[in-house]
Amino acid sequence: MNEYILTISCPDKVGIVAAVSIFLSEQRCNIFDSAQFGDRETQLFFMRVHFFAEPDAPAAKVIRQRFDAVAKAYAMEWEMAAAHEPSRLLILVSQHGHCLNDLLYRYRTGSLKADIACIVSNHQDFRPLAEWHGVPFHYLPVTRENKQQQEHALREIIASEQIELVVLARYMQILSPELCTDLKGRCINIHHSFLPSFIGAQPYKQAYARGVKLIGATAHYVTPHLDEGPIIEQGVERVDHAHTPEALTAIGRDIESMVLSRAIQYHVERRVFLNGNKTVILR
Repeated sequence: MNEYILTISCPDKVGIVAAVSIFLSEQRCNIFDSAQFGDRETQLFFMRVHFFAEPDAPAAKVIRQRFDAVAKAYAMEWEMAAAHEPSRLLILVSQHGHCLNDLLYRYRTGSLKADIACIVSNHQDFRPLAEWHGVPFHYLPVTRENKQQQEHALREIIASEQIELVVLARYMQILSPELCTDLKGRCINIHHSFLPSFIGAQPYKQAYARGVKLIGATAHYVTPHLDEGPIIEQGVERVDHAHTPEALTAIGRDIESMVLSRAIQYHVERRVFLNGNKTVILR
């Protein structure tokens, strides 16, 4: 219960690691593990520290207040979060349920270190699945006429449920640029890695027709620029001429599920740092 994760982004300069380590030592905190990266191109420094506060350490609120002086000295953007508190997730899904099924299973078995607060869909297909898992389900059908109204309803759910991460688990609607901007760094999407080569409703049939040899998936943060956000995780699988379009689709779904779950896990464990249009993943 006294474990915390400190994440830091700041301009790179000498002494950051020493300053953080000395500060935690002075507060009677013991470091479990620490990872850091200095980007020579952007001149930015990223650090993740998992530490334990000894019984005689100050309260977390006091540690945060005291660390603010260190943060200001190095122009840090930082957070200190309790390691045991799961992030609250909202999953958006349409009619392809492979990623949703995978996430619900991981959630039910405890391997997904997050709390799925609710599922939102523009179709009713997965209401029974959500109810079986005991997860609230919100039906928000979207048309051209009501798209803005339904996005407002989605915003209300995000606020009322105190959602920390929105997951697009094959949600086949485009979020508005305004919502994408508001959710910067806390909205993850998954798509097959053929984009933008094979755009449309049947990418695996197009891939089969072209005789592709590799298929895969990409998980990335959502931005106003469709499918161009900072990449968090990717996966590929080798295929050949013997794979039918149906087999390619099945393999693709497995990769999408795996890549999305990894990306979410990295995010909720506070391992992902935005670095311009790229990410730094401190494992």
